[in-house]
Amino acid sequence: MLDRHLAFDKHVMAVTRSCNFHAQAIRHICHLLSTDLTQTLACSLTRLDYCNSVLYGAPVSSIQQLQRVQNNAARIVLQAPRWSHAKPLMRKLHWLPVQHRIDYEVSVLTHKTLNTSVPQYLSQRINRRVNARTLRGNRTTRRQTNSRSVKSRTGQLAD
Repeated sequence: MLDRHLAFDKHVMAVTRSCNFHAQAIRHICHLLSTDLTQTLACSLTRLDYCNSVLYGAPVSSIQQLQRVQNNAARIVLQAPRWSHAKPLMRKLHWLPVQHRIDYEVSVLTHKTLNTSVPQYLSQRINRRVNARTLRGNRTTRRQTNSRSVKSRTGQLAD
């Protein structure tokens, strides 16, 4: 599903089409289900997270299409009107926006590659960044201050 610009337009269209189909099916039965069960169905059937790490760096238009699908799924799960704003609904469901989900997935894959026993060819592809200068957070020894020896602005000893 690659195109010549590596924008993954065909992949995004296929996921969007599939998600909209399943979202409409859930919309028809959501009044019979609890909110938790509807949320589980929406998350499993819409497949928004399927191969989303390959969309890292994809055009904003592709991400916006997937975001509209997620907004629609949030409205269906909470049985909100179609014209309602989706951001508070997603916050109530504790769902991350699509771009943040992609960033999170890439971060998890990077962490697993660096810290677990993955195939050697994967760990060789990631370059660890080494700072040229020492930062405050990297110091091994920290200065201890005695609060009794530090004077406050008024000139009195601090307790």
